[in-house]
Amino acid sequence: MENKKLTGHIALFLANLIFGMNTPISRTLMPEILSPFTLTFFRLSGGMLLFWITSFFIKSEHVPAKDILLLFLASFFSLSFNQLPYFIGLSMTSPINASIVVTMLPILTMIFAAIIIKEPITLMKAIGVIVGASGALLLVLSSQTPHVGKGNFWGDVIVLSGTISFAIYLTVFKNVIMRYSPITVMKWMFLFGTIVCFPFCYEPLAKTNFALLNAGIYWRIGYMVILATFLSYMLIPIGQKVLRPTTLSMYNYVQPVVASLLAVAIGIDSFGYEKVLSGVLVFAGVYIVTQSKSKAQLDAEKTLRSTM
Repeated sequence: MENKKLTGHIALFLANLIFGMNTPISRTLMPEILSPFTLTFFRLSGGMLLFWITSFFIKSEHVPAKDILLLFLASFFSLSFNQLPYFIGLSMTSPINASIVVTMLPILTMIFAAIIIKEPITLMKAIGVIVGASGALLLVLSSQTPHVGKGNFWGDVIVLSGTISFAIYLTVFKNVIMRYSPITVMKWMFLFGTIVCFPFCYEPLAKTNFALLNAGIYWRIGYMVILATFLSYMLIPIGQKVLRPTTLSMYNYVQPVVASLLAVAIGIDSFGYEKVLSGVLVFAGVYIVTQSKSKAQLDAEKTLRSTM
């Protein structure tokens, strides 16, 4: 079990590392070059094609109708009502504002987990979430990177709605995710996500002048589809099967750390003590949350005390 948890932690770290680089890359494409609706459709339809093609090379798994319905709902919360609002909101606001809003994910996930699946909010878990959030916020607010776009209230609200949706997904759908391989889960989820979003994306997609898109733009789209969608979404269920929802969401704090280090590496930001402190706080927060006790552990301790 410990080996599976370690694999889950590695998978989530890699997925969020890739996501961290995707935010600034996606923002350079919207809204001047591509509509957020068009970019969302590229991501969902590209992911769908890659997952379905890959599924032909692995052992087929039968998914009963009731689980198909659950995967449709999982797709709605994790893709349709997460990706579309995120890209729309990001196109209206600045990356720094979007990053701040997204730091709400572990807090929201912790609250939803307590309400929906009765996962206790222990003192250690709350401290871990606060420590991680403070590290992410320090990093975002102290960044010297020039940001594209200005903050926008409604853009921030739209990004928040997508974040709430993903927190619900992390909390509610673990059981169905555990029953199948990541490829099986994601091929259905991306199929449903593409179908649901198509009516909203059709008109902006039809208006896109593909003749004006150069090789650099296609490389950025390729990164988003192949790495930040296909690979990352294949990694997330690996962690989702063995880790608690709040622990899953804590890895979200890795994203601003990665984005900041990338900015330093390419020379558009400088390396200072704030980045070191932020990184320490983020990973300390993740570690503290992983050490907090689950509902099963607390119930076991309560049972043990009652029998003594």
